[in-house]
Amino acid sequence: MARYTGPRCRLSRREGVNLELKKKWSLEKNETAPGQHGLRRGKLSNYGLQLREKQKAKRMYGILERQFKNYYLKAVAAKSVAGTVLLQLLETRLDNVVYRLGYTLTRAQARQMVSHGLVRVNDKKVNIPSAAVKVGDVISFVARETVTNLVKKNVEMNEGWSVPTWLMPDADGQKGKVTRIPTREDIVVPVNEQLIIELYSK
Repeated sequence: MARYTGPRCRLSRREGVNLELKKKWSLEKNETAPGQHGLRRGKLSNYGLQLREKQKAKRMYGILERQFKNYYLKAVAAKSVAGTVLLQLLETRLDNVVYRLGYTLTRAQARQMVSHGLVRVNDKKVNIPSAAVKVGDVISFVARETVTNLVKKNVEMNEGWSVPTWLMPDADGQKGKVTRIPTREDIVVPVNEQLIIELYSK
């Protein structure tokens, strides 16, 4: 399966925002775009702006083009605001939910834990990072000391982490529940989803 294996911070620098690909990284110290001509950022056309928003969302959630296009097709087929539905589909991915609960330091770590079979949904093993969670689903981890210690350590490192209101973590920091589908106001990401819809609808 294809995946990006290069420097993660380079992606954030390219988009000009912190894509949360690394725990400790500041855009203030890395303002220039990567590459030989990084200092010379020109003014983007409408297409350029739309493309950058799409790339930003793909890179933030760790998704490649084909899968992202499928999310777009599902969003426009829904009888609702396509841009909002697109973000809801991305936010309710299992790997993102594990990350949003504060049990991992990055989405990449959450994806690895899911794919390695360490995550449970309603006490059932799910090893597909893109699996969509539903209202009422309970997310937990395999009962293994090493996993429990890792999650506990991550929670400690994420001290002050703000869990979205549509998720409810337990007091022990080892389990979480999906209480509702997130609204657009719940999804705090530096992405203009309307530009993505416009790009694909051309």
